[in-house]
Amino acid sequence: MPVKSKEILNSNKKNETKTATKNAVNQKTTTAKKVKPFSAFDLMGFDNSVVVKWYKLMHLGRRLDEKAALYLKMAKGWSYHAPFAGHDGIQLAIGQIFRQSKDFLFPYYRDLMTCLSAGLTVEEIILNGLSKDADVAGGGRHMSNHFAKPSIRIQNGSSCTGNHCQHAAGTARAIKKYNGDEVAIYSGGESACSEGYFYEAVNGASREKLPIIFVIQNNKYGISVPVEEQTANVQVSDNFRGFKYLKIINCDGRDPFDSFRAMEEAKKYVLSGAGPAMVHADCDRIGSHSNSDNQELYRPKEVIDEIKLRDPLVRFREVLIEKKILKEQQIQEIEAENQRIIFAAADKVEPLPDPLPESYKLFLMPEAVIEYDDNSESRYVNNPNEPQLTFREGINLALMQEFKKNPNTFLWGQDVASVKKQGIFNVPKGLLDEFGNDRVFNAPIAEDYIVGTANGFSRYREDIRVVIEGAEFADYFWPAMEQFIECSHDFWRTKGQFSPNIVIRLASGGYIQGGLYHSQNLDAIFAHTPGIRVVCPAFADDAIGLMRNAIRSKGVTMYLEPKFLYNYRPTSASEPSEDFIIPFGKAKIRRQGTDISLISYGNAIHISLRAAEELSKEGISTEVIDLRSLAPWDKKTVFESVKKTSRVVVAHEHYLTGGLGGEIAATISNELFRHLDAPVGRVASKDTPVGFAKALESAILLNQNDIIGALRKTIEY
Repeated sequence: MPVKSKEILNSNKKNETKTATKNAVNQKTTTAKKVKPFSAFDLMGFDNSVVVKWYKLMHLGRRLDEKAALYLKMAKGWSYHAPFAGHDGIQLAIGQIFRQSKDFLFPYYRDLMTCLSAGLTVEEIILNGLSKDADVAGGGRHMSNHFAKPSIRIQNGSSCTGNHCQHAAGTARAIKKYNGDEVAIYSGGESACSEGYFYEAVNGASREKLPIIFVIQNNKYGISVPVEEQTANVQVSDNFRGFKYLKIINCDGRDPFDSFRAMEEAKKYVLSGAGPAMVHADCDRIGSHSNSDNQELYRPKEVIDEIKLRDPLVRFREVLIEKKILKEQQIQEIEAENQRIIFAAADKVEPLPDPLPESYKLFLMPEAVIEYDDNSESRYVNNPNEPQLTFREGINLALMQEFKKNPNTFLWGQDVASVKKQGIFNVPKGLLDEFGNDRVFNAPIAEDYIVGTANGFSRYREDIRVVIEGAEFADYFWPAMEQFIECSHDFWRTKGQFSPNIVIRLASGGYIQGGLYHSQNLDAIFAHTPGIRVVCPAFADDAIGLMRNAIRSKGVTMYLEPKFLYNYRPTSASEPSEDFIIPFGKAKIRRQGTDISLISYGNAIHISLRAAEELSKEGISTEVIDLRSLAPWDKKTVFESVKKTSRVVVAHEHYLTGGLGGEIAATISNELFRHLDAPVGRVASKDTPVGFAKALESAILLNQNDIIGALRKTIEY
């Protein structure tokens, strides 16, 4: 088949004339008679057998789309439905270019035709629409009309419009790193291009020359917002003409043949290694945005009628007859057979079971390498006569060892791979020298891109482990929260079919006179998010044991590093053996006591130990527990201590209001009330941002006197 795409003129004015969409874009109330007719599909270079096959497929998709709307009316399912009519050509072409179980396809919620063309069966489409347990996308855990089949590499995308562009770029990076000949294909609408993370993905893919095709299906509307209210360039691909190495190809998204030529040209370009490609498909949205939208509220009837005249399926049918490829009776037989296929699939799928209500508990988190009851650390005793590692050195050692253990381990972030600097705190120092720029490399200052591409990268093969510096300081992580949330439910949403295997390192906390954006804690926010492990070591040996578990385990681990402790001597410990791994959800008793339990972690554990030592001079015996793991946290160890002392204080550096201490206190009060001789005490930093001036920082952050005061208050109750 020919590779060269039929180019549509780049000028907005000429392009609108060529595609006859100017009236729709400007919402002019002209009559249908003034619409210029489209030329027939150009079938040059395509065998009649292919033409007939594609008509059958397109018709099948449209009838299936109509079946979805019917299910809605019957209240049988498909409670979210976004019809694809008017996008038929480009969606069929995407599916035909996609190579099952080889390429990686990232569809969006309107891509029914894409997924049908790419390999999903009619039954699998209906299973998803009816949210059945056997749904191959995720067993009804995700919104209907979000089609996927991970087993053949059609990825399960979320409802966050366009955020799968980051995953596609990350997968493309892995393809390039492993010298693969696969292609990553992102598919989305024009409105998603307004998102900042889409620009991050295009920028990163362009700079890295990644093998990815960005497909923009431009139907001129983001629900009710017309494209000219989203961007000055109605042809959205014009916004990206300044990106080096990015090849832009424009096509008629209604026409499957022009669309296929465009996709074929794009695929050839990205496989050459020259860079990414962008296919801009001019489409119509014949129906409303979705079943919850009524386009008649914002589009004049005349415009809607004009769009219907450009219906790709009607045009395709006419071409078959005009070109004498098929007769009317033959077409009717194809259409009748498609209807039978849909009826038969529906009859088979409808009686199948829905997900069991209690199944929500499954696939929240992949199993860790070391589970809670492991005793590997009991064999380790810190030997002060051996060389002592600082907290920073412990993290560095663990990274070095894990990178040697698994050659499919990677690190990226800001400043991690500068020749002499290698991390603003020197935590990953030496990794670049030891393992090279292919495995350790810098990322742009785009936190969402850092996390999102880690998610995509880990899709390439199951033994890949990605370690990232999510931001240079934890305070700068906020732009990445969108991808953090995405990572949190990937495993659950796919019913265990995909797990982002990522360790997100963050330099966290204060006491360095850093002020705003350099001294905050985000631990409680991370810890309350289902599907994420959160650890916060405060000693060198813990740093090693938890990093080993985090990297070797599947799933996402937030690895919080209190940066004040990096070179703080009391964190030091001797190097443990290579089988030393600390389980998630396992606390450690740092100091035995009988009068009161003090629960803490991070920077606060060192302050707590000093406070306990001070109170011991008054005859108060304080048991100090280092949580180490915040999600999950060790209820068993905490409960046993509280039962012994009957009094407890929780101390942490994060804000008091909404801090993790509130959750721990509530749990203790709820489950151990009869064992308590006093209310559960809480002490933390003030509910205010951390000031820069030393006097302000000292007044705001948790200190030793605060903890001593809270302990005395609880003892004296």
